[in-house]
Amino acid sequence: MPRLAGWLALATFVVLLDQASKAWVLGSFRLMESLSVTSFFNLVLVYNSGAAFSFLAGAGGWQKWFFVALALGISAWLLSMLRHYAQERLLPTSLSLILGGAIGNVIDRLRFDAVVDFLDFHLAGYHWPAFNVADSAITVGVVLMLWHQFRYGKETETGNP
Repeated sequence: MPRLAGWLALATFVVLLDQASKAWVLGSFRLMESLSVTSFFNLVLVYNSGAAFSFLAGAGGWQKWFFVALALGISAWLLSMLRHYAQERLLPTSLSLILGGAIGNVIDRLRFDAVVDFLDFHLAGYHWPAFNVADSAITVGVVLMLWHQFRYGKETETGNP
């Protein structure tokens, strides 16, 4: 149980960092206001009612509850995986990052009917869709999960199938 508490603390840290960064942006920017930080990075306040790359953003509102239910279902699965693999390192790190990111974005959907995005990377006039700390944690978590899968396959880090 102590190892599980550490992984849940990591997920909680992601949620807190995500929500704190969004609170700062919401308090500092108006909708669509942008601040150039570097030649390739801006801070900008936008809302995304869809999923990645604004998937289903214009679906009329039903997508909010679909994405909330999906994220909560995935979070329950992640929690069960965390309990099972709590003694490892790589896999529970990835699961904790994904869990924290999913919960951070669910909070936004429940509060604002959309996700608050503010990190805007661009190059030569082409902008990557804006994203946030939760999205970053999910992305890093998925990359680590894939790394774990390629490295260990069906066996866990401790050698158990």
